[in-house]
Amino acid sequence: MEKKLPIGISSFEKIRSEPYYYVDKTPFVVKLVEEGTYYFLSRPRRFGKSLFVDTLKQAFLGRKELFQGLYLEKNWDWSVRYPVIHIDFGGGEVKSIEALEKWILQQLEEHQNLYDITCKWKDDYHACFRELILKLSQKYASKVVVLVDEYDKPILDCIEDRETAKAVRDVLKNFYSVLKPLDAQLKFVFLTGVSKFSKVSLFSGLNQLNDITIDKRFAEICGYTQEELEEVFREELEDKDLELIRCWYNGYSWLGEPLYNPFDILLYLEEKKFHPYWFETGTPSFLVKLLMEKRFYLPELEDLTATDDLIGSFDLDYIEPENLLFQVGYLTIKETIEEEGLVLYKLSYPNKEVKISLNRVLFSYFTQLSSERPRLSLKMIEAVRERDFEKMKRVLESLYAGIPHDWFRKNELSRYEGYYASCFYAFLCGSGLEVIPEDITNKGQIDLTVLYRERVYLFEFKVVEGEGGEAKALAQLKEKGYHKKYDGSAKEIYLIGIEFSSGERNLKSFFWEKIN
Repeated sequence: MEKKLPIGISSFEKIRSEPYYYVDKTPFVVKLVEEGTYYFLSRPRRFGKSLFVDTLKQAFLGRKELFQGLYLEKNWDWSVRYPVIHIDFGGGEVKSIEALEKWILQQLEEHQNLYDITCKWKDDYHACFRELILKLSQKYASKVVVLVDEYDKPILDCIEDRETAKAVRDVLKNFYSVLKPLDAQLKFVFLTGVSKFSKVSLFSGLNQLNDITIDKRFAEICGYTQEELEEVFREELEDKDLELIRCWYNGYSWLGEPLYNPFDILLYLEEKKFHPYWFETGTPSFLVKLLMEKRFYLPELEDLTATDDLIGSFDLDYIEPENLLFQVGYLTIKETIEEEGLVLYKLSYPNKEVKISLNRVLFSYFTQLSSERPRLSLKMIEAVRERDFEKMKRVLESLYAGIPHDWFRKNELSRYEGYYASCFYAFLCGSGLEVIPEDITNKGQIDLTVLYRERVYLFEFKVVEGEGGEAKALAQLKEKGYHKKYDGSAKEIYLIGIEFSSGERNLKSFFWEKIN
């Protein structure tokens, strides 16, 4: 029987009851249970968290028939079954604490009906949750398993309304606080979501919660490794370019092997074309606003250095762009540096999909030129391909001339020099060109390399207040000697010096030179 691609399916029972492809993640079920009781896992959206939570659920319910041929079949005690409380905040949207409390009570009522238990505290979600755990433990003479999927979604649903978000957070904090004193009644607790709020703000008192988000032992718990992709989907990959697939969709890392997002891979195999499938499932509007608010210098997205605590968790009172970019999956860990007991992480885009898509969104937001971007991008690619520097100059003039005058008046952001450089960088990346920011030290200028086939284009971008137009950017580019890095590896090297007038808000001069 021909196997099907499990696109958007988070039911372990459905995947195992029908001929779907399945990457066996059950060894992690054994590892989790052997090593502890309370766990927390953060992963980006559509990464397979819900499927893994349901896998845990079916294992604890003792449904051996679903695990035939998998690792867990012969490595689990199927004679013992546990009552499972599975809370899922993934479906629906919360915009108030009343809506959240109603949703929690509704899910608790469903569990009461399922296990034929009646809680006397029907209208108090905290008391009802506690009572449900105690009565299940008593009824089945067993410890209870608690699984919470998308634990943070109610907060993220209203994150742009900071006060409502804080009120929703407090409800969830009260809800999760039920778990701490019931250790004797709990066999296993697993919470998962996209973001990682600090223990103080959301899990106060739940000190036994083991955060496995950045833990080598569990790095591949969600997502597909290269080996898993090639082994499980062998038939689907027969005529595919594996290197191009890797370039587009691989690269997520939590200190282990680089991973593929399952959502991307499954849709690519279904549609048979490269497309930002995963990126388009979420709108990063809050993140873009945060980058604008913090005057974030976009070329730094290529190579950020963050501390353990910065990417570790965030609070509604203290949200940093690096933190959010990492947790939602737009940046990932590329390298770990340990110095004098201090752990630092080098962050960058995971892959081509994210780099192009995020920069397209950022460019459109930073310039209000979303409708013009495709046309300008095409002309820029043509200019690079044809070595047509006059066309390149016209594209950049059109780009900056197209930014509405109203946008400069409204946004204080456009008064700082890094804004113009960020626009230029986001435009090049969003056009799909291979862009490498060079030695970025001065926030008032941008040094970029564009690699195209066996050619190298080196850009120096300078903002001038006065007359300008004296090829200073080109002279500076030559002085720095960046081109020497590519001597021998590139057939052609071009230096391009661009001076930008902050007063006129457009190009003042554009000089180029070929290095022999």
